[in-house]
Amino acid sequence: MFFTIRILDIIDILLAAVLFYQMYKLIRGTVAINIFIGIFALYVLWIAVKALSMELLSTILGQVLGVGVLALFIVFQQEIRKFLLYLGTQYMSRSTFSLRSVFLRKSEKLTSGVNVDAIVKASRNMSESKTGALIVIQRTTSLESYEASGDVLDANTNSRLLENIFFKNTPLHDGAVIIVRSKIRAARCVLPSTDNLNLPARYGMRHRAALGISENSDAIVVIVSEETGDISFVEAGHINSGITSTELRRLLEDALNK
Repeated sequence: MFFTIRILDIIDILLAAVLFYQMYKLIRGTVAINIFIGIFALYVLWIAVKALSMELLSTILGQVLGVGVLALFIVFQQEIRKFLLYLGTQYMSRSTFSLRSVFLRKSEKLTSGVNVDAIVKASRNMSESKTGALIVIQRTTSLESYEASGDVLDANTNSRLLENIFFKNTPLHDGAVIIVRSKIRAARCVLPSTDNLNLPARYGMRHRAALGISENSDAIVVIVSEETGDISFVEAGHINSGITSTELRRLLEDALNK
């Protein structure tokens, strides 16, 4: 008996492989990977008992997996949200004909007006004085819910204001600053912490919060460590640590011009 393999079958396998790989990238290092492995093992067991014609066990496992589809959406709601956000972000930022090009003119880019000079200068000065800072810059995903957790400022972005906000003795220093275009929209904002369990021990709450917001949105984040003065840049769940102010400028400009 010979099997006929069509081109569509190869494409089907490749697309399934890409889908599972992207899902794995989103959940690796989190508690969700253990749940995923457990569900996959249960599915393999169901296939095996079904092939062996073990009717009772096959029926029980089939019912469990049938109800499990709904449970998957509940258990993996954060991972599914990240995956859909990833797809939407890739489409909107890289496609020649995208939703952004339909609804926004080039002059109306959501990242236009961001004062990169002020952010870089403030980060360099706070690095030298070892002043901890957490600066979130909005791109396409709205951060209004996170702005509401802090104090609304709606002030023009400048380096002195950023340095003053994060000065240790000011009431606004604890938390994140959110920048939207040319404005510091809010300070003392609470951000979600990352679920990644494999982070190095040197990463404190600022780094975890920066990774968390970058996993839940397409925002980019600048961190200044209070302990070491190191500057870090975070985008899409990836962190570049110990960078110079020149490297920070390049990373910011590249991210904002996508």
